[in-house]
Amino acid sequence: MDISYYLIQALNGIQYGFLLFLVASGLTLIFGIMGIINLAHGSFFMIGAYLCWWLTSLTGNLFLGILAGIPLAVALGLLIERFGIVHLYTRDHLYQVLFTYGLILIFGEMRSILWGNEVQSVQIPEILSAAIPLTDVQSYPVYRLFISLVCMALAAMLYLVVQRTRLGMTIRAGASNREMVQALGLDIAKLFAIVFALGAALAAFAGMVAAPVQSVFPGMGDEILIVSLVVVVVGGVGSIKGAFLGAMLIGLADTFGAVFLPHGAGTVIYTVMAIVLLWRPQGLFGRT
Repeated sequence: MDISYYLIQALNGIQYGFLLFLVASGLTLIFGIMGIINLAHGSFFMIGAYLCWWLTSLTGNLFLGILAGIPLAVALGLLIERFGIVHLYTRDHLYQVLFTYGLILIFGEMRSILWGNEVQSVQIPEILSAAIPLTDVQSYPVYRLFISLVCMALAAMLYLVVQRTRLGMTIRAGASNREMVQALGLDIAKLFAIVFALGAALAAFAGMVAAPVQSVFPGMGDEILIVSLVVVVVGGVGSIKGAFLGAMLIGLADTFGAVFLPHGAGTVIYTVMAIVLLWRPQGLFGRT
């Protein structure tokens, strides 16, 4: 195997890491600020993928399908927060786990009723269907580069929002001291609704852009949830910077683990998590 093969795997790992970041950033915000253990977060990834498949089939255009799917994902997130999650803020984590696990079952049944249980595929747009030649026999798909660039832009926007805007300042304050934010007269209920809807939209968008390179299938949300939880633990709960670095680390570890340890690839990311936690129990950027 020559250097181009490892370059392709590195690009695949980075692209996977960006997708993980979109899912894990919402998960870490929801848990870090709202204190909600949302086991249904991966279901938004699945719903985003199915929305992309359905809307792309209706419009005949992937970009229109994604644009139409984003507000639907935001609306679903707001609906779930206003009529379900809002009742869990003062409850024990056990209630949150039970409720969000119930949401997984509800979302799964909704998906089955609306779109069936068959494995679906989404066509890559012709404009992005080419491949960049790396050697005489190896090339890299343009669409995978497109995913990385879009996710990179979103990661930069999310960082600017959290670090440079008034909303971001309020979000960071809510993560540090929720009671103080309320005492200052800020609308914490509105903040929580925005954070939950943002997290749901990020997970759904990740599912939308991933749909053309993955099969759209019923259990895809469960798979991404487990890996995203690993990312959150590695990066540190509540840290966007930690979610990004953790996602890159886990994305590359998972990709190269499949290359160098094909029979033990499933254990690589958990080994990385164990090593990080032995070194820093709070995660790379978690609060002590």
